[in-house]
Amino acid sequence: MLGAVTAAAEAAGVKPGMRLGEALSLCPDLALVEQDPATAEHEWEQLLQRLEDSGFAVEAAAVGCVYFETRGIERLYGGLEPALKRALAAVGAAWDARIGAADRRFAALAAAHVARSGQTLVVSDRKTRDFLAPLPLTLLPVDPERREELEELGVRRLGQLAGLPGAAVAERLGPDGRRAWSLARGEKRGKVRARKVVNELAETLEFPEAVANELTLRRALGALLDRLLARPERGDRAVRKLALSAKLVSGGSWRRTVTLRDATADRNRLRVALGSKLAELPAPVTRLGLEVAELAQSIGRQLELVQPEGLELRAQLSEGLKQVRAGAGSGAVCSVVEVAPWSRIPEQRALLVPRDD
Repeated sequence: MLGAVTAAAEAAGVKPGMRLGEALSLCPDLALVEQDPATAEHEWEQLLQRLEDSGFAVEAAAVGCVYFETRGIERLYGGLEPALKRALAAVGAAWDARIGAADRRFAALAAAHVARSGQTLVVSDRKTRDFLAPLPLTLLPVDPERREELEELGVRRLGQLAGLPGAAVAERLGPDGRRAWSLARGEKRGKVRARKVVNELAETLEFPEAVANELTLRRALGALLDRLLARPERGDRAVRKLALSAKLVSGGSWRRTVTLRDATADRNRLRVALGSKLAELPAPVTRLGLEVAELAQSIGRQLELVQPEGLELRAQLSEGLKQVRAGAGSGAVCSVVEVAPWSRIPEQRALLVPRDD
């Protein structure tokens, strides 16, 4: 089964998820590229840095999808359209980029899906609902089971879902259905949470020949850790999240991320956390790399002679929340805020609000 395809392959009729034989029959000149997640992550990071160098505050949703605000820099480039053209130029022609612009996140994402390669599509706020109405349900971030249930009920377009009563959707599909209904109506604005720019901390080790011995790989990992912890850019701060990557002898790559329960700079603890990942390597490697994905904010802890009651529990809770946020994203930790306790619909009584602390 094929994964992602380029715009040229898509123009020839090749689509993601298509079987290899069918794709080759449509496009005999199709070039198949082995999965290379390490290179993809590196190129994606370079793309984000080019956008940031152009003045855009970016929030990376996934590799290949990024949100950014333009209000702060429209005066710099002379309006919305020139700013979007500058963003396309920063991305480069090799990515087959397409941009959707709207006042709401989901509408912008839908516009980007509809746009052609190299095109920018702007949707005004008053036309958002009309624009979303004919689009398919596959754009909604819901489970496939929920989507299949809606299709069995005859709901295949966003406009059909938006026309249903919200209470009925919440009763039948639960909170996920209620959220999808709200997105289809163009009601949720959302907010772009710009990522924190950190210094790049990465080390690599090239092998003269392919290595598959776990003992040799563990020694190489220890050398990479020593180099990484000695980098002055770290500023004595503890490490919260790391990425271990390898170049495989077959030409592809392998990459795993590790989020630590407690941020630390202890070499032995980091070796234990990362060493188990080496057993997951699918083939001999020619290069091993280690990268710091996130650092702790402070360089140490101030101890007290007498700790207030519950301080240790709150500190552990705070560390746990930071671990979850580092592993699953900034919106993964939320608080329940009661807004309408009198409502008969459970989903309307409270809201989930992302925590910033």
